[in-house]
Amino acid sequence: MSVSDLPGIKLFDLSGKVAVITGGSKGLGLAMAAGLASAGANIVLVNRNALDGEKSAAELRAFGTQVTSFAADITSVDQTEAMVRFVVETFGKIDILINSAGINIRGPIDQLSPADFNQVMEVNVNGTWLASRAVTPLMKQQRSGKIINLASTLGLVGLANRTPYTASKGAVVQMTRALAMELAPFNINVNAICPGPFLTEMNIPIADSDEARDIIIGATALQRWANLQEIQGAAIFLSSEASSYMVGSILTVDGGWTAH
Repeated sequence: MSVSDLPGIKLFDLSGKVAVITGGSKGLGLAMAAGLASAGANIVLVNRNALDGEKSAAELRAFGTQVTSFAADITSVDQTEAMVRFVVETFGKIDILINSAGINIRGPIDQLSPADFNQVMEVNVNGTWLASRAVTPLMKQQRSGKIINLASTLGLVGLANRTPYTASKGAVVQMTRALAMELAPFNINVNAICPGPFLTEMNIPIADSDEARDIIIGATALQRWANLQEIQGAAIFLSSEASSYMVGSILTVDGGWTAH
């Protein structure tokens, strides 16, 4: 095969694509939304607070694409289904779903309550499952789509005082693999990103702690926290035609945490 036989497409061009990002008004969700918008995608930010969503949407419109927000609790069946109806009414389709909404409650197991554990599982696992469930009929009908789940390095390795979070992200990893096998026949690519230690609002409270210096930063080959924009390349890649042969992949963006 010569170069002239290859299709002349821009592999990372998302022009005209419609991307829904849950937890999209801040942190990694907003960073990924900005990355996709910079590649030409139209964006729908989904989060519980309508004012936060619209504020972030207004900022993203500087990229020149259509950006809107929708207030929804992704742990609600009715609200995730309403989310899909809104996007279809607004844009007519959904090409990309990024399940980025998540929470973390830290602490020794004997100092956490069952309610703490259940809350993390409800958002990180049930929310991811419900949002994916809501878009699946449309993507099957389209016979195309990209679902990207935000797992975590802590879905692959252990860390003390993180039982709810590690359990939830391990579940997301396995959910990704199972759903990938289920939806591949419909030309729907389901993959996951496992971020390492990013300086999100969730992690700022421990950023200067002894634990962060000794365990989190010490565990990475690069020996530093990641900047939010360093998630964008992985998100664009998995949203684009460049990843068309990737199904059930778990892509680590962790500074080398899981390399040893």
